[in-house]
Amino acid sequence: MFSYRVEGTWRRLKRHGWSRQQPTRRAIERDEDVVDVWKKETWSRVRAPRWSVGPGSSSRTRPGSR
Repeated sequence: MFSYRVEGTWRRLKRHGWSRQQPTRRAIERDEDVVDVWKKETWSRVRAPRWSVGPGSSSRTRPGSR
């Protein structure tokens, strides 16, 4: 069994004419207006709130102290 690093794998694939595949266009069915509405209304409610910066502790026995 062979074991390759990422760099070596890419070199071997490139040598044989392979390349990274990237989509050249978006799906025909995609409706940008619907996506924009979803991002503004739904995603803003679903995404996790950012962590607030405040005092904390890495100690389990002394909460709130640094």
